[in-house]
Amino acid sequence: MPARRHFIRSMVAAGGLMTFSSFREKSAVIEKPGPARIRFSVININHGHIYGMANALIAGGGELVGVYAKEPDLLAGFVKAYPTVKVAKDPREILEDNSIQVILSSGIPSTRGPLGIEVMKHGKDYLVDKPGITSLDQLAAVRKAQKETKRIYSIMYSERFENRATIKAGELVKAGAIGKVVQTIGTGPHRMNPKSRPEWFFDKKYFGGIITDIGSHQLDQFLHFTGSTEAEVVASQVGNVNHPQYPEFEDFGDVMVKGNGGTGYLRVDWFTPNGLKTWGDGRLTILGTEGFIEIRKNIDIARLDRGNQLYMANGKETVHIDCNDVALPFGRLFVDDVLNRTETAMTQAHCFLATELALKAQRNARKL
Repeated sequence: MPARRHFIRSMVAAGGLMTFSSFREKSAVIEKPGPARIRFSVININHGHIYGMANALIAGGGELVGVYAKEPDLLAGFVKAYPTVKVAKDPREILEDNSIQVILSSGIPSTRGPLGIEVMKHGKDYLVDKPGITSLDQLAAVRKAQKETKRIYSIMYSERFENRATIKAGELVKAGAIGKVVQTIGTGPHRMNPKSRPEWFFDKKYFGGIITDIGSHQLDQFLHFTGSTEAEVVASQVGNVNHPQYPEFEDFGDVMVKGNGGTGYLRVDWFTPNGLKTWGDGRLTILGTEGFIEIRKNIDIARLDRGNQLYMANGKETVHIDCNDVALPFGRLFVDDVLNRTETAMTQAHCFLATELALKAQRNARKL
């Protein structure tokens, strides 16, 4: 099947083509597709993350059967990547197809929550790009619909689920390699590429704010690595410090958070310089009682031009692990959850709590 072998070398963003770094390309490769166990379709493709999402499900045993997008250029790019996919003229064709179990979406962020409610009400599970929800009112409505329908509402936190070093770190933490986790420190710098961005990208009412958007990755990781099931925001701040031409945009934000399993700090920004050979030098440090782990997600700056690098020091050793051969289990686990009604890829409570923290941090943030 051509879609199962396709290597995505360019991602399509609203308003034109946007070429991503080698990290993005690697995360979009379909690794070892298995026999199809479920059927899934896509509604709305306003961000290139949809390719990694679709490929994860294909690798996990999903068959991509349909797509709807109202933008001709975005649709053309998707069909080129997956030539066997059937194009729907209306999203209802997909929503009302009882043979489809899962809907994926990377639509304009403010539309993702309402679409997810429709998906669940049509008896289907939902996997959405982050931010999966952009307001606390949306979150309340989504929670209500999820409770009533018992469907899966999952957000694809790609900085964890699609990063091999982060997967390896999870294995090491679970094995007790650094003792009990005390704190996570996550940084999520991004490159602006303003000429490639659609208008909605610069308007907070569509993307929800910098913490709601890219900060959600870091809060997901904080909960995961500390094992926190309860948490609260201690302090947060946001600002537009260098882009006055986009008055509704935010280019910096940071958050302090604490949970019943540890504490966390995160910083996100849109200041990646053009001289860096990737879209952002994303890092995660996990402090434990008996050691620490540092993950260099996308690049090992001035040393290696590839990411997925992990460094660990504990009472026995100091090691560097190149994690580029570590398997990514999310797609398989998510398909298992769809079939078995389990929560092995990510619990519903975790998904909603990470979102709630991001939304509250955004709402209460002090303005710089």
